Amino acid sequence: MMLNGFSIFRKLIVLFYAIPFPMIMYYGITGDDPTDLVNADPRLALGLVALSVVLWIAVLAGYYKKRVWKTFALKRRIERLKDNGEKREARILTSIDVSVPDIGYSTYELNLAFKNLAGAEIEEKMTVNDTKAYERRFQAGNKVEVVLDQNPSDYPYVVLSSFQVKINIKPLIWIHLSTLAIAAIIVGYYYYSYQRESEGMGWRFMVFYHPLIICAVLLILGNIQLFGKLISRLMNQNYKNDFLIKYKGLHASAKVLQVRETGTYINEQPMIEFVLQFTDHHNRSHEVSKKKVIGLLDLDRTREKEVDILYLKEDPGRIIFAKDLEELNVVYESLKNRRSPHRR
Repeated sequence: MMLNGFSIFRKLIVLFYAIPFPMIMYYGITGDDPTDLVNADPRLALGLVALSVVLWIAVLAGYYKKRVWKTFALKRRIERLKDNGEKREARILTSIDVSVPDIGYSTYELNLAFKNLAGAEIEEKMTVNDTKAYERRFQAGNKVEVVLDQNPSDYPYVVLSSFQVKINIKPLIWIHLSTLAIAAIIVGYYYYSYQRESEGMGWRFMVFYHPLIICAVLLILGNIQLFGKLISRLMNQNYKNDFLIKYKGLHASAKVLQVRETGTYINEQPMIEFVLQFTDHHNRSHEVSKKKVIGLLDLDRTREKEVDILYLKEDPGRIIFAKDLEELNVVYESLKNRRSPHRR
């Protein structure tokens, strides 16, 4: 709840600085003083108008893509995964009922155990909605069938073979109506600006710092958040690499040859480099290094002499620590919460 509150607050701040603030600054500077429109270049003004239109189209397209297109794209990906994925039998290790009363179906948080694409035993957390709870299919000890992506590259990496995806139409209707409403407001602001500022000289009043341009630019930048997006993309790339190893890797026991500090800190936690040696399934020895951010309360890991790892069968130089699989489960649940369409 705290994270959701912070996210809402951040979005409100972005909206304030993207829309009201540029308007306050612009109209506060120009006031009611007549602008020298006679000497303004009409071609430059029309070019700025065209630029503003392109920017607002980009804003609306981004809004629509984030809320509609990605939902349908995810639905298609799940359906392709069910048709083309690798099927495995999974044991339900634990099942927690997290159902909400009076919604017509039960919800369970499952911890599943099954063999990955290379035949190694792994565990996965999954949340399922069950409309036939009376059949008790998702009780601990039962078995279910899962489908794995044969080339894990993006969420979802695994689903139940009985998984059904339904799009909730009501939110989509509101999204389309809100998109039209936003478009109408934008058109209305163009009309207002023209009536208020043209003084019979057409679009010559348009300047590069006009809110019609600045607001659109700030909304785009606020949505992209270039620096945060870059960091997020790098983090996601690392996670994708780890997921690939999780679903296609083999278990091994590695000897810790050396542990050294890198001098890098993430959120005041040190990044440690582990130098490891292990023997693969062909009885060949490999020496690899793995950097890992270690929590201050978890520094005992740096004193271990042997660690369990998973390595990529076709590229043994790529590894993850077996202990980090639980962390991947948390990341996977986070991805599902952010990106899943309505599931039943």
